[in-house]
Amino acid sequence: MLFQHNNIHLIPTINKSVNALRISDIPKNQLTTPTLNPSYAFNKNLQLSLQGKKLLIDELSFSLDEIQEHYLNGYCAYTPGIEENTCKRCGNDNKSLFASFPCARCGKECSYCRNCIMMGRISECTPLISWTGPEVVQDTNKVQLNWNGTLSKGQKIASDKMEEIIAEQSELLIWAVCGAGKTEVLFKGIEQALQQNQRICIATPRTDVVLELAPRLQEVFPEIKVLPVYGGSEDRHLYSPLTISTTHQLYRFHQAFDLVILDEMDAFPYSYDLTLQRAVQKARKINSTLIYLTATPDKEWQEKCKNQVIQYVTIPARFHQYPLPVPEFKWCGNWEKTLKKNKLPPSIEKWLRQHVDSDKPLLLFVPKITHMEKLKNLIQPIIHSLETVHAEDDDRKVKVQKMRDKQLKLLITTTILERGVTFPNVEVAVLGAENKIFTESALVQIAGRVGRKKDYPNGNILFFHHGKTVSMVKAKEQIEKSNKEARVRGLLR
Repeated sequence: MLFQHNNIHLIPTINKSVNALRISDIPKNQLTTPTLNPSYAFNKNLQLSLQGKKLLIDELSFSLDEIQEHYLNGYCAYTPGIEENTCKRCGNDNKSLFASFPCARCGKECSYCRNCIMMGRISECTPLISWTGPEVVQDTNKVQLNWNGTLSKGQKIASDKMEEIIAEQSELLIWAVCGAGKTEVLFKGIEQALQQNQRICIATPRTDVVLELAPRLQEVFPEIKVLPVYGGSEDRHLYSPLTISTTHQLYRFHQAFDLVILDEMDAFPYSYDLTLQRAVQKARKINSTLIYLTATPDKEWQEKCKNQVIQYVTIPARFHQYPLPVPEFKWCGNWEKTLKKNKLPPSIEKWLRQHVDSDKPLLLFVPKITHMEKLKNLIQPIIHSLETVHAEDDDRKVKVQKMRDKQLKLLITTTILERGVTFPNVEVAVLGAENKIFTESALVQIAGRVGRKKDYPNGNILFFHHGKTVSMVKAKEQIEKSNKEARVRGLLR
């Protein structure tokens, strides 16, 4: 799209005349929004679509004429999609993640951002459209939490601290062990924020978590519309006081939320992608609250807590108040060499045979997809009902459900199942725990698959290895430290 400037207003045009400019070529002092006309009868549906967002014209179901009319009355703004070699949607400033093409819209060689191309191409001639009119006012002060559960002592302490931080409009890290029941910890704080007419976002790196959390929160807050937002979700352009979003979808938001709750802050890809981390900050209002949730903070975040750089609260015990299962190290020799000889490592075979006749499902983590078929063929004579699963497996969800339905005895998996799955009464083992893919965080998460259910609070987690690593030792130490803290604080039975 091109614009003409009449010394007062921007005027969109498709005419590639001498006076028509790409929005990125227009001087900043000319990119002003007209004064708000309070008597203008604005389109409330456009307000709901744009509030707290910056979107492409192609993402809006409104005509350019209607958008321009709102702009002329001070209710919409046009800003460059790319400015000074930075994508203004995703924040990418890495030159290698930009490319150029002969653009039919502006008739020039136009640079575009490759980092967020999956959300629609944003280039030097692409304007981002935002709302500058009044904010949406939703009557949520009568919202009531529809939940009759009881928080554990550890959960209650964290819940109270969260309410305090929301009142302060500050930041808080909730460091909760796997199975602590962190979702329930959020309920009272969310209720408090909704009753103050605040707009809330729970952001997470994984779509699976969005799909799991949205119905749970809709159940406990039935008076409002809880909006799940992920790639391909039908209603992702609607407005809601409570949004559950993947971190990627936050690229579209700008100063939208009074309260952002970042779940699984240590998970891939958020923990490795600076643009996603910037997106979380960009989605917050200037005066807002940010709550971080994690079971496995990295070394940097642990240091921040230790040095009181950020306020934090720990929940070192699970909701059922039984201690965390502690990993046991089992040396298994050069297991890869053994597999190449078409044999199972003896210690793995022993573990499998011990559980053949038990009613416990088995979860076996391996470092690489290439190990899976070999293991499956070698294990099949011992355990007949088994499957393999990995990130590229189209049948992953079906296989996980079969495991939940007790149709499988053994599931062999990569780290894709290190978090987000619960199998009651499961026994877990890691083959090749010394592999670098098994970081301290990954191993703590894997250990966290065991003993999650109140009816089955115990279980075993085995790290089969060909040499102990720092990550293995630190993972075990972190779990033991949590159990010790839980005992000292009286959080265990």
